[in-house]
Amino acid sequence: MIAHHDKPPQLAPLSQAHLLLVDIGNSRVAVAAWTGGKRHPAKHLPADPFSPVGELIKRMWNDLPGAGKRAVIVSSVCPTVLDELQSFCRSHDVGPVLVVGQNIDPPIAADVDEPDKVGTDRLCVAAAAFEKVEQACVVADFGTALTIDLVADNDVFIGGTIMPGVALAARALNEYTAQLPLVEVGAPTDTLGKDTVSAIRNGIFAMMVGALREVTERFATQIGKWPILIVTGGDAQAIASACEFVDHVAPDLCLDGLVIAYRNAAGESEDEVE
Repeated sequence: MIAHHDKPPQLAPLSQAHLLLVDIGNSRVAVAAWTGGKRHPAKHLPADPFSPVGELIKRMWNDLPGAGKRAVIVSSVCPTVLDELQSFCRSHDVGPVLVVGQNIDPPIAADVDEPDKVGTDRLCVAAAAFEKVEQACVVADFGTALTIDLVADNDVFIGGTIMPGVALAARALNEYTAQLPLVEVGAPTDTLGKDTVSAIRNGIFAMMVGALREVTERFATQIGKWPILIVTGGDAQAIASACEFVDHVAPDLCLDGLVIAYRNAAGESEDEVE
């Protein structure tokens, strides 16, 4: 676990808290409320421009009950957007703002060489995945980047892989070739591309499915058994539709990990909350 830069205020127990959960990714921001002991469906907006994100946060904050027991819990992989968020919240009397890795610890221990440098989104996703299955699992997050990570049976993050995500792969082909178009990948129904667009679409999709299978098999070899495989992120459902080896599709797992981080910071166990 990392050292806190700023100590969090006294936190209300999770059962009494009303939280605004914010996952700042490289290209999008997910925001959801936690009230009444459950997470509500997330809203997703582009990270740039920030103004619509700020308006959404202010509106959702004002809708939260329990003024004395509210907090904003944040995971961020984009420092510039995080700076904008913190500045906005200060100027609009929204807070406290608790950033995972700054004010509160990540929700899972990491057995890696430099745990402080692991993205807090990966740690939040891993913690939420483990809490769902309570055994060794692989969790793949299909966002701007595709991260495929492994959590051991003892609820410890033990590493993983990072590669370009679906949209980033498509954009790279467009930007670094002379004539290939920018393609929306989606979920192709045919294997054989009969034109350039379908060839790109099918190729990127197959690359994602193949990477997911190959990495999961390598992790299984590492730990000596086949782990449960959970996928999340914007392209998760499309990829899972072609993967009979995926066990669960779980939208917005990072937000669930933020709840775990808050619960730990409030000094509660999962059993106490239940």
